[in-house]
Amino acid sequence: MVDTHHPRRGSMGYSPRKRAKSTVPKIRSWPEWDGEPKLQAFPGYKAGMSHAFVVDYRRESTTSGQEIRIPITIVEVPPAKVCGLRFYQETHEGLKTMGDVWASKVDDSLKKRLPIPNQYKTSEMWKKIDEDLVDEVRAIIHTQPKLVSGIPKKVPEIMEFRIGGGTIQERIDFGRDILGKDVEYEKFCEAGRMVDVSAITKGKGFQGHVKRWGVKLLRHKNSKSIRNVGTTGVFRPGYTRPTVPQAGQTGYHQRTELNKRVLKVGEDGEEVTPDGGFVNYGVINNKYVVLHGSIPGPTKRLSIMRDSVRDDRYDVHEPNLTYISTESNQGV
Repeated sequence: MVDTHHPRRGSMGYSPRKRAKSTVPKIRSWPEWDGEPKLQAFPGYKAGMSHAFVVDYRRESTTSGQEIRIPITIVEVPPAKVCGLRFYQETHEGLKTMGDVWASKVDDSLKKRLPIPNQYKTSEMWKKIDEDLVDEVRAIIHTQPKLVSGIPKKVPEIMEFRIGGGTIQERIDFGRDILGKDVEYEKFCEAGRMVDVSAITKGKGFQGHVKRWGVKLLRHKNSKSIRNVGTTGVFRPGYTRPTVPQAGQTGYHQRTELNKRVLKVGEDGEEVTPDGGFVNYGVINNKYVVLHGSIPGPTKRLSIMRDSVRDDRYDVHEPNLTYISTESNQGV
């Protein structure tokens, strides 16, 4: 008999599959943090991939405790600058903005992104914030791509990260301390923890049904085409439903990889830069992060690492990374 099991091709959970509005990912969900106040996310630039040898830290794995070869991703994390703070109040309609406090002196490169007033007094803006009504504190951070040799752009990206941990007053004091200063990756995470990585995937332009949704090819006796969709849906209703796989934009979507373990946080880029540099990127001159596995997006794409929203299954300790390959990827 004919097998009636016919699952649909492609997940509708990612619909509509349209181009992202910006290369800067938007974080819509923040987990709670029980420790001291800290930033709950940090930006970085994807340099490339390599392989390494590590003692398997997964307890459920058949190779637990043994040295195994794994794929790794190198992310360059230059210091980010906190240019402002934003305060929210919890209402019956959700979080409502109470006001912003910006640093009195900001980076000159930020003027290429938004207008900066000539005279701004931070102390007067602090007086307008009723700290007793604050329910959420977030830091307005911008990147510093001028410090990265592999990124051709000079205009910084602006994003908003939550400050978690401690009491609300401790979060406000923490934000007051880092306002207008450079923050390093250690303010966010240390080696051994799990993070979620969000980025905009590689764009593939306008593609057909098969490449976009993974539907089967039609049989060879089809009269017109083989790579078309078999049917556009039922006769009633008299329109094509959005669940029908059709051609359209493929790639350049925001995606999030959950539970990527931070294997190492280093300062000397020569430790991980392959001979001849990373393909289409070059050498690493700032701090870097080694992540287990792959992350979304092509080389040079901005990535945001956030606290894991799922429970950690492993103890927080730096994995035993025994070897990182620096062999040339381009025959140098």
